[in-house]
Amino acid sequence: MANFGEILETVGDFGLFQKLLLFALCFPNLILPFQLSSLVFNHADTNHHCNADWILQVGSNLTKEEQLNLTLPRLSDGSFSPCQMYVPVDWDLSAIQEYGLNETTTCTDGWVHNDTIYEFDLVCDNVNLFRGAQTIFLAGVLVGAVLFGPFSESFGRKRATQIPMVLMLIFTVVTGLAPNFYVYLASQFIVGIALGGFRINSIILATEWIGVAQRSYAACLSQVLAALGQVMFLAVVYYVRDWRLDQFIMAGPLAFVVIYIWFIPESARWLLVRGRTTDAKELIQKAAAINKRTVPDSLLIHRETFVFKLFFPELFRVQFVSKLEWPSILFIFRCALNLAYYSLSLNVGKFGLDIFLNQLIFGLSEIPVHFLCMWSLETVGRKVSLMAALIVGGSLCLLTLAVPQSKTFSLCNTL
Repeated sequence: MANFGEILETVGDFGLFQKLLLFALCFPNLILPFQLSSLVFNHADTNHHCNADWILQVGSNLTKEEQLNLTLPRLSDGSFSPCQMYVPVDWDLSAIQEYGLNETTTCTDGWVHNDTIYEFDLVCDNVNLFRGAQTIFLAGVLVGAVLFGPFSESFGRKRATQIPMVLMLIFTVVTGLAPNFYVYLASQFIVGIALGGFRINSIILATEWIGVAQRSYAACLSQVLAALGQVMFLAVVYYVRDWRLDQFIMAGPLAFVVIYIWFIPESARWLLVRGRTTDAKELIQKAAAINKRTVPDSLLIHRETFVFKLFFPELFRVQFVSKLEWPSILFIFRCALNLAYYSLSLNVGKFGLDIFLNQLIFGLSEIPVHFLCMWSLETVGRKVSLMAALIVGGSLCLLTLAVPQSKTFSLCNTL
C-alpha cells in the first residue's frame, strides 16, 4: 500500500469529507469552555456579605439598607465588609440604633449572595476550598490526557473521543444535581478527565485525515470556537442567573454531540498501523466518494511493510537531537503556556471590572489572535510562530510586574 500521504492526496486532503469531520470534532469546543468558565462564575468571591437576619427578630420592618447598616462594619472605602459582622446582642431595636454595635466576628450564620450564580459559600475563610476545586478540575484534565492518550493508541481515536463526551454529559448533569460540595468536586474531577481526553484526541483524529499543508486549520479552528464558546457561556450566565440551571443548559448541546459523535469515522492511519487494512480501505473509499474522487486500486494494494514511519517523522531522525529532547522541550513549553493561560483565565473575576465584562474581554480578545496564528503558521511556519508567541507572551507577562497594583485597581475602578 502506498504512503498514507499519497493516499490522502488522491482522496483529497482537505475536501468535503475532511471539512465535515473537522467541524463535527471542533463544534464541541463551543461547549468545553463552559466547563472551565463555570469555575469562575460558580465560585466568584464578590458581591456577598454575612447573613445578619438575626436583627429581624427585633426589627422585622427594617429595610435591607437599615439591616446592613446596623449589623455589618464598613471597610475603609465605605463598602460593607464581606467577611465580618457585628456580634449579635440581646437588645431591643431602639438600643441598637442608639448605641450601635462595636464587637465584630466572622460570619457565624453563613453568607448572603446577591447573585444566584454563586453557590457553596466558597468565600472568606472558605476561599481555599475554591482553589481546591480549581486544582481538582485541572488534575482531572491531566488525568484525562494521560489516560486517554494510551487508550487511543490501543482502542482507536474514535472511541477516545466518544467515551469522554459521554462522561462529560453524564457528570455535567451530576454537577447540576450535586447535593453538596464534595459531590460537586467528584463530578468536576470526572468532567476534567473527559475534557482532557476529548480535547487531545479530537485534534489527533481530525489532523490524521487532513493533509500536512492544512493541519493548522484543525488546531486553530478548535481554539477559535473555544473563544466563541466563552462569549456564549457569558450570555447564558448573564440571562440565567441560576447556577444549577446553567449546568443543565450546558448538558443540552452536549447531548446533541453525544448523538452524532457515534457516526464519526475512525482514523484510517490508525487502522492501517494496527493492521486493519480492510476497514481502512472502506473508510478511504468512503472519503473519496464524499470528496468526489476515485482511488486507483494500485494505491490500496496491501504490503506488510506499510509505513510505520507515519508516527516517526523526520524531526526525530535529526542526528543532533535525540528522540527524547524534542518531546521534553515541547512538554516544558506546554507547561509554561498552561501556567500563564490558566492563571489568567481562572482569576478573571479578580481583575477589578464587572465579572461579565472581564469574561467578555477575555473571550473576544482570543478570536483575532487565533486567526493571526492560522495565518502565521501558513506563512512563516511552525517554529518561528512558536518562538514569536512565546517571546511576546512572556514579555507581556513580565511587563505586568511594572504596573503597581494600586494603579491597576485605580484604572479598573475608573473604567
